Amino acid sequence: MRGWGWGERPPRPTPAPPCLAGHLYRRLPPEETGELRLQPQDSEKAKTLVHAFLKRSMPKMKDEAIQDMLTRKAVVLEHYHKKQTKQKRKKTKGFTAKQRRELRLFEIEPEQQRYAIFLPLHELWKQYIRDLCHGLKPDAQPHMIQSKLLKADLHGAIVTVTKSKCPSYVGITGIILQEFKHIFKIITKEDKLKVVPKLNNVFSLELDGFISYIYGSKFLLRASERSAKKFKLKGTIDL
Repeated sequence: MRGWGWGERPPRPTPAPPCLAGHLYRRLPPEETGELRLQPQDSEKAKTLVHAFLKRSMPKMKDEAIQDMLTRKAVVLEHYHKKQTKQKRKKTKGFTAKQRRELRLFEIEPEQQRYAIFLPLHELWKQYIRDLCHGLKPDAQPHMIQSKLLKADLHGAIVTVTKSKCPSYVGITGIILQEFKHIFKIITKEDKLKVVPKLNNVFSLELDGFISYIYGSKFLLRASERSAKKFKLKGTIDL
């Protein structure tokens, strides 16, 4: 133990910190409440307000611990983050192939199977192809137009079956109403709906003097799949 020499004074003991609660619940002077436009409250109301605020800010702490912190040291408020449960998004399921058949979503009613009804659709298709090919001019390169037609939407185009392994299909001409992976549904001028398979058939398509041929055996794709497919040029193509 260290002794104190002659003339030395022992250090003064550190005074105990004043109670924090006394400062929290102390009434503000009238001049400060006037500047802040606050209504003065008594100590009991202030105590209730502070206790409720601390309880809400520190929900995991007990009342005794809060009172102990008020009398001994400053209060450090904790950030309490509520866990939010994420709701799983339900994926919307489309109709199955069986449900589509039962609902007859792709069926064309007999009273709607008329060639004249779909002539405006053909006019829209012609304008769509002209815009797609920047005008079918005589000096346009045939292979460039052909590559765009292979990826274009054919709903509304007038096609003719020029070659087929089944002679009964040859000569069928009409407007394409529906295109599926393996078949075309065509409405003829006689108001007859024909279902023509793509396989083993060659279709011709004419627009503004430009004739294009579609080999159905190499065209077994849906319309949405053709837009992303790269077609390769081939010298000879069989049925």
